[in-house]
Order: sequence, then C-alpha cells, then structure tokens
Amino acid sequence: MKIVADNKIPFLKGVLEPYADVAYYPGNEITSGVIQDADALIVRTRTRCNADLLKDSKVKFIATATIGFDHIDTEYCRINNIQWANAPGCNSGSVMQYIAGALSFLSQKYRFNYSEKTLGIVGGGNVGSKVAALASGLGMKVLLNDPPRERAEGKSGFVTLQEIKENADIITFHVPLNKEGIDKTFHMVDEKFFENLNPKTILINSSRGEVVKTSALKHALENKLVKAVLLDVWENEPAIDVALLNMADIGTPHIAGYSADGKAMGTAMSVQAVSRFFNLDLDYWMPGNIPVVSNNRIEIDCKTKSVQEVLNHAILATYNIVNDNNRLKESPEDFENLRGNYPLRREFNAFAVYLINDKYNVGPLLKRIGFNTVYSDHKK
Repeated sequence: MKIVADNKIPFLKGVLEPYADVAYYPGNEITSGVIQDADALIVRTRTRCNADLLKDSKVKFIATATIGFDHIDTEYCRINNIQWANAPGCNSGSVMQYIAGALSFLSQKYRFNYSEKTLGIVGGGNVGSKVAALASGLGMKVLLNDPPRERAEGKSGFVTLQEIKENADIITFHVPLNKEGIDKTFHMVDEKFFENLNPKTILINSSRGEVVKTSALKHALENKLVKAVLLDVWENEPAIDVALLNMADIGTPHIAGYSADGKAMGTAMSVQAVSRFFNLDLDYWMPGNIPVVSNNRIEIDCKTKSVQEVLNHAILATYNIVNDNNRLKESPEDFENLRGNYPLRREFNAFAVYLINDKYNVGPLLKRIGFNTVYSDHKK
C-alpha cells in the first residue's frame, strides 16, 4: 500500500511506515502525477482534492487533518467511490485559546470590562461551543446563532443573526464554508451585512476567509461602519490583501488552530481514520511526543490586580496574539512560511498557574476557562 501525505502534518512520520510506503510532499506539491499509484492521501487545506487531482488515480481514501473539508470535492468522491474523513473538533481548544488571546488584547486596547460586553457567536459547533463557555467564564453575555442547530434542537438558546448584529459588541465567526443552500456562509459578511450593523461593533473571523467579502470589509473599515476587525483567515490565501491586513487591529496567518495540541489531535484522527478504512492496528493511536514549552509555570501575584487582570495575565502567558500579528505584518509575503514553521504553542491545560495573594479567589475561574492545574493561596 502507498500513502501520500503532507509533509507539514506533525507527529506523522514513522507511524504508518510499518504498514505502507509513505511519501511526504509539501501540500501544494501533491499533484496528480505524485498520487497516481497512491491508495490513500493524508492532507491539509492546501491540497485541493478534486477531479484535477484525483482522476486516473487509484486513491480509495482521503484523510484531512483539519476540521474543514471544503478543499475536498465530496460529490466527486461520492461518484467515484472515494471515502474521506475530516477531523471535527480536533483544534477547537486551540481556536478557543486564540479567541481568548484576542479578547484579552481587545480588553486592554479598548479598556473595557468583560462583564460589560456581549459576545455574538456565529456558529455553535465544536469551536463555537468552547468559545461560548470561555466567554461565559470571563463574565461576558453570550448570544449564539446557529440555524442548523436551531432547526434540530428548537429555538431556545439561539438568536438570529440580525439580533447579534443589533446587540453584540463583538461578533466572532465559527462556521464552515457553505457556498450555497439555506445555510450558505460564503460572503456572509458582505455590503448588506454592514448596512444595519452597529458601527461600534468589533468583528473576529477565524473560520474561513471566504465568509467575509474582502471589498465589503475594506469599505466598512474605511467608512467607519465597523469599529475594528481581527482576522486569522483571508480570501485568496496565501496571496492575502495587504491593504486589509494593515487595516486590521490583528492579522494572523491562519494559525488559530495551530497549537501543538490541536495539530496532534488532527494527526491522530487522520491516522485512526486510515487505520479503520484499511484495517490496520492503529484505531486508537495518539502521539506521545508533544513538546513541552520551556516555561509552563505561570506565577501571578494578585495583590494589586483585578480579577480581569489576573485572567488576562494567565491567558497571555500561554499565547500572546500580538506576536503572530507582528510577524505577518512585517512579512505578509511569508504567509505560507509563517504557517509551515509556526512556533510551539500549547493550550491552557499544559500550564500550571500559581496564584499569590488570590484575594478574589480567581482559581475557580481559571479552571472554568480551561486551566487544569491552578494553585492558590486564597484567603478571605
């Protein structure tokens, strides 16, 4: 058996070699010529799995180590009896951490308290649900829009997109890319979206670049129809709109889900899917070598800090979103390289937090947003 895999998928090399001949290529170099004799592909979003790639090949199975699968022509696969699997929820904790970093940055730049703000979440799947829990843990009010879930579960707990536009201070998008149908998300944020949007609203998009129409967003920023924007995903990646990048408060190179933990889970789910399809002995395989950050101890003296300052200190000690922003704005032409050689990032549960003079008993709040190990000398 032969498997062709993206060489940027971490923790993969050596795992499948006992069962197959595995050839590794950069995602954009996985071509029809490369895969002619391959039985399976393990890819990321950079490899378009469509007729141009797959015709005349003997590929029977495609695993993508990503939540999204809009790079796979699922109808072509169905017609040609090619099975596929994605990795739903694999990097949901990583994206939640990214949003936490974004909210910490915004609260400091615009000097607001979380308890005063309403977060509108568009898309309540694996990622959106974790973001909702995060926001609630920070003390924010949460509005959730998810039409597919609302149809399945009933109206309770959900609001319309219009209600979010009218009432949310910050709107964050966590939707798949649907180009048609009743749940179309392609260019969801277009000229019409801004017509009745509160101009004090801040937008965050870490879902798919095509959810936001670039020209409409640039016009909105130029004409102050929106307060600020934070973008991790872009139309026409990696050839992103540099003018839009420079208008954004934060611009990052599609790395919201790029924690080592999220990557490891995506790889594990892909390996397990390949194992199940080909009856290998790896149905429960997990990486055992996730790197540890050099300093996973976060010590915070709470004596002169508010609750929010303690929360922000802990969040930003695990991930400072400004660093990713600075790297991209300094070298937007290096978009792909910044993704492919992304520095080690671990999620909240990989850190131990030590709270000194924890007069407000912040420990339980840190655990609520995802820190597993918290030591506190809380005294009333």
